[in-house]
Amino acid sequence: MELEDIIKELDRRFDLPLREYYERRIIFWQDPEGEFLEAIAGVKLQHAKVLVLTGRNAFLAKKLLSHDDLTSNYLVYVPFAYERQEDNWLLDLELASESFRADLVSMWMREMEMPDEMQYRKLFKKYRKFFNAAARREKFTAMMGHRYSPAQVMLAMMAVLTKSRSTDPGDILRAVFEDGYDLETNEAYQRLATYDLSAIFWSMVRQATGYDEQEDSSLERLLLHIFVTAASRVLPERAFRETHELRGQGFETYCFDFVSEWMHGVRRREFRPVAERVERSLNLVHRLQDLSLSELGTFDFFPCIDDIILAKLLQDAIDNLLDPDALTKVVERRRTTFWYEEHEDLYDAIVEVGHMTDFLRSHAAGFHLTNAQEIWHAYTSDYYRMDAYYRKVHTAFAKLLQSALPTALDDRYKQLAQIVEAAYTEGYLANLGENWTKNCAHDLAAYGKIQEVPEQETFYRYKIAPLTSRIFVIISDAMRYEVAATLAQELERDIPSEVQLSSCQSMFPSITKFGMAALLPHNELTVTPAGSGLAVLADGQSTDAPNRDTVLKAANPKSVALKATDLISMKRSERSAKVRGMNVVYIYHDTIDAASHTDDKKVFPACEEAIAELKNLVRIIVNEFTGTSILLTADHGFLYTAEPLTEDSKASSGLQKDQIIEQARRYVITTPDAEAEHLLPVRFLKGTAPYRAFAPREQIRLKVKGSGLNFVHGGASLQEMVVPVIDFRHVRSDSAAYKKHAEQYAMKPVSVHLLSSGHKVSNMNFSLNFYQLEAVGTGFVPANFDIYFTDAYGNVVSDIQKIIADKVSQENTERTFRCAFNLKAGEYSRSAEYFLIIQNTDNGEIVQKVPFQIDTAFQKDDFNFMD
Repeated sequence: MELEDIIKELDRRFDLPLREYYERRIIFWQDPEGEFLEAIAGVKLQHAKVLVLTGRNAFLAKKLLSHDDLTSNYLVYVPFAYERQEDNWLLDLELASESFRADLVSMWMREMEMPDEMQYRKLFKKYRKFFNAAARREKFTAMMGHRYSPAQVMLAMMAVLTKSRSTDPGDILRAVFEDGYDLETNEAYQRLATYDLSAIFWSMVRQATGYDEQEDSSLERLLLHIFVTAASRVLPERAFRETHELRGQGFETYCFDFVSEWMHGVRRREFRPVAERVERSLNLVHRLQDLSLSELGTFDFFPCIDDIILAKLLQDAIDNLLDPDALTKVVERRRTTFWYEEHEDLYDAIVEVGHMTDFLRSHAAGFHLTNAQEIWHAYTSDYYRMDAYYRKVHTAFAKLLQSALPTALDDRYKQLAQIVEAAYTEGYLANLGENWTKNCAHDLAAYGKIQEVPEQETFYRYKIAPLTSRIFVIISDAMRYEVAATLAQELERDIPSEVQLSSCQSMFPSITKFGMAALLPHNELTVTPAGSGLAVLADGQSTDAPNRDTVLKAANPKSVALKATDLISMKRSERSAKVRGMNVVYIYHDTIDAASHTDDKKVFPACEEAIAELKNLVRIIVNEFTGTSILLTADHGFLYTAEPLTEDSKASSGLQKDQIIEQARRYVITTPDAEAEHLLPVRFLKGTAPYRAFAPREQIRLKVKGSGLNFVHGGASLQEMVVPVIDFRHVRSDSAAYKKHAEQYAMKPVSVHLLSSGHKVSNMNFSLNFYQLEAVGTGFVPANFDIYFTDAYGNVVSDIQKIIADKVSQENTERTFRCAFNLKAGEYSRSAEYFLIIQNTDNGEIVQKVPFQIDTAFQKDDFNFMD
């Protein structure tokens, strides 16, 4: 700053109005370096006298300003610094007066609004090289905010040089790590070294993490130290007994917070390389594989944790040692962890394998009921679940094929797939099929149906014709009973409604042209030769897809037949026009059967698609067509096994070619004189047609030309014959039923509350129990919750635990959760207010706020870089 400019600035300041109660202005010009000592003699001010201190005239100066001249303005020039405040005889006057500095450091400090204190001035002088650039000073000011302390100055400088997002030591560390682990090539670290801050960086590291290898310090070792120290907070000591030198005793909380914030603060793909680097360096797969599933718990810093857990679960499944209850708890804990999404399909598959295992154990005695009606009832109330478990296993398996599993998991998963196949085909299908065939044979041969079981052929007569109100009927091709059961559960859960699932027996053969005809209005179904087989007629009319609308209108002119794909593709106004004025609306849906025509392996994934599409159709009917009554059914079910069939699963019909009228994998229609002793005779069309019909026993496929050996239908198995009927009745919010039972239909999210009775925390890490108040499905829908602790000002002081509240059990004890919490590093006061917060993350609502006392202590996040 030029002397001329200094004089102008001083004249301006002396010319300013005086503060209240002040009669003159005294300004102390601090120039400890004496930069203007030679020039001060030439300084002449318009409204002030100049007094130069020499270090030996303190008494005379004090006398002048305090006694001799009490009215004049003075500029007191101080060309030195006092070593001790008590050496400053003019301190009282100086404190009551104004200060002025004209050196570069002072200008920088004024520019950045830093307190004019010697501790900061020393730092600015020491790191003059850093502050010499305007751009760095600007970033430094932004980083400092209004938090003034020498430590904060050091942190702010490091944050600027490392391009950290804040002055938080964790952010600075992460910023350095992001530039690599070689000190020589790490640009962020080299910038610290360039501006003499590398020692300060390592001091910060030592005080925060406990890592201190002095001259041998390295970023690689620091990274390992932080992760080991963090992991040792939750994993047993034996997991890291060979790397004890990497653990920072007493720094577990800070390191845990550091890794947790790093993991959750960036996208998964940015954190993965870091975690995998540590995994490889420490050979964690080997170190952690001996830990139990309960010890691994919810720990999720490394992707390999889930690999280890899944390998254990897969091996237990292979060895038939799965404990379904323990499995459920393991998966429950993992569902909210960081890497779960990447492994969800395999977890889902193992859960369903657990269900299969539990089912077979509970039915170890077999399926030896004594009549067809009992078996039918057992299937529709219980046995069908095994088909659903099998489907869900293979749905998850199909997704797994789209990703690359680690070799150890891949081998076990494929071994498990073989075990699943054997359990389903031999343990379930073969045993159930044998007993079913034995018990249904008489009724099928004598009547062509199972006595005392509702028939598909009477569907229109009893379900549609008597109605006076509008009805929608959705027919989904090949939607078997277990798929409909899943659909019914989801409809009841997602839409205010009353949903009932029942069944009826399909026509024989259980194929589309017979099933679709049976669902149409008619007095009599007949067949006529057509092409290479038979065509089905309803009262003499064709029942092929193009003619179904005509058949419906013949029974009720206010009827219409629509294709689901056409309906979905229409505009809303076009859809509404199609159903306007119609009392009977048939909607034909074909996703499952259509998938089988391209690839058998697509059938189970198509079931998932079908459920979603059917729910969407129901919503369209409810929301756009104001429909309240909907029936969802199918033409037939299906048999499906994933693995290629062996030769003993195939058989020839043993018939002459001229005896066969129509044949497929699971049925054959013949001339009336045909005999097939090894096949199951079925009275065809109740004896009204001049043909005979046969079905292969159990799950045997007939040998015919063409593909499609795994996915079949047409036969007499329960999976093919049991046709679902879902009676869906929408309950509108303005209806009397809704108002009377609002709690049942409101579809509110479930709530989660604290179950643990103690509201005091005495450790930095601890666990609490929680309870899902309502079961999903009784007017309540699933919800997601974040659970954490805050101080009285709303600052989060713990990690955030998650609960996926989707339990459907009516048993209170089966709707509990246990969460492990970790308090953040800091100091806690037993007299301060803290709160446990349970927040619905779907809508942001805080469902519970529980006062807690935290009676534990930890070091403050203060750093001393001055030693």
